[in-house]
Amino acid sequence: KIVTMSDKKQRTFLFVDGSNLYAGQYKLFGPNKYLDFSEFIRQIELKLKVEFDKIYFYASYSPKLKEPTKKQKLYLRNEALFYRSVKKTKKVVFFKGYRSKTSGKEKEVDVKLAVDIVDFAHRNKYDQLFLFSGDADFMHAVVCARRLNKKIAILALENRIPNRFAYTYKTFVFVISNKKLKIHSKQKI
Repeated sequence: KIVTMSDKKQRTFLFVDGSNLYAGQYKLFGPNKYLDFSEFIRQIELKLKVEFDKIYFYASYSPKLKEPTKKQKLYLRNEALFYRSVKKTKKVVFFKGYRSKTSGKEKEVDVKLAVDIVDFAHRNKYDQLFLFSGDADFMHAVVCARRLNKKIAILALENRIPNRFAYTYKTFVFVISNKKLKIHSKQKI
């Protein structure tokens, strides 16, 4: 039998701008709740009728101040619990960037995510790319993947919609209310 590309299972990777996802979920839930990442992924796969072969998650931990306020302590605790739930999720590869000692700004994370999207596309590691991000920083990387005939979709939280992507790529917006996940598509293919 001749095996064609349509007979093969689509290799599907999810790339997550983790710091962006964390900030979005923190803004939605506050310091006393956090998104259970494993359950969130399960719900996404169920709703989109897709199975991720690999999940690449890119983030950095917030810097710890010498004398943090109560609010800062709550934030750091919440962040640690959220990232712990990410690391416990099957199929996750967690890339930990770092924060600049002088400015506190995140370093390596966005560049590593963009390079991996392009590198893996060139090495033909995936057929379908799902990018979870609330900003358009990765537009050029996604354009490069598309040129290599990769299928692309963008995922975002309701409070972090990358509108620039929605004009070009199928975009799914996740609304979380009363512990139920709702999805809205910003564009039809």
